[in-house]
Amino acid sequence: MAQFHVIAGADATPVHPTIRKIGLDDIKEALTRGLDDFSAMPSHAIFLCLIYPLVGIFLAALMAGYNVLPLIFPIAAGFALLGPVAALHLYELSRRREAGLDVSWGNAFDVLHSPSFPAIAALGVALFLLFLAWIATAQILYQSLFGVLRPESMAGFAREILTTPTGWKLIIIGNAVGFVFALVAFTLSVVTFPMLLDRDIGAAEAVATSVRAVAANPVTMAVWGVIVAALLGLGFLTFFVGLAVVIPVLGHATWHFYRRVVEPVPGTPFEVRGTPKGRRYAAQFPASLFAREKDE
Repeated sequence: MAQFHVIAGADATPVHPTIRKIGLDDIKEALTRGLDDFSAMPSHAIFLCLIYPLVGIFLAALMAGYNVLPLIFPIAAGFALLGPVAALHLYELSRRREAGLDVSWGNAFDVLHSPSFPAIAALGVALFLLFLAWIATAQILYQSLFGVLRPESMAGFAREILTTPTGWKLIIIGNAVGFVFALVAFTLSVVTFPMLLDRDIGAAEAVATSVRAVAANPVTMAVWGVIVAALLGLGFLTFFVGLAVVIPVLGHATWHFYRRVVEPVPGTPFEVRGTPKGRRYAAQFPASLFAREKDE
């Protein structure tokens, strides 16, 4: 029964959300509101999102071993596949601010109390498996063209990729395959995770709504996808430091983009989530230290 709830949601009869036709003005509005959320909550967003640039720097240092050098770009590019999961806490902060509630960075952990959290976790695992499939595909493609021997040096690796016909073949085919993976992930998740935070409709209906949203607005969705990819690319070009700004702005903007795409349910009360009074979880440290005085 619990498994059915994860897939189908709380209602026995699925409710199909209404999709709006949107344009470039809606993208502009979503980005503007996302930037406004980031400006209003910089301490929360930057603190929470610094972990992702640090993880990226760690991965880059790990990749310094030349045996895995060919996977640096696939791993960086594949980060976008996991972006919707990484930004969950940002959706929650924007959700609360939109409702006019006080927001502290401890509220980011309220996602753990969402009735849709099992569905969110299941879809997060699905995106992670898609990420692993992309990395495996990239490795197979590289080895099919260059063999299994590791590059002798970083300079030699760059020369092989950028100045040889085999290298250009790898770039063209690799980007084409990567585009397919990105298109699948984008179509399945563009509004899925914000919607699951907003409504307990189940993983299947959330994914179906995301697919319908892309089908109803192909041009606008393509522009949104290019903007997301371009901003993430800028974040990586700054040696991951720029991600501390790019990720929160995009995360907040994605919540508002979802609001522009999916018609809200009239009269639906805002659901306040959180930890019962007096209870603290390890996941909330150090936020719980600052919340204790208020509870008392």
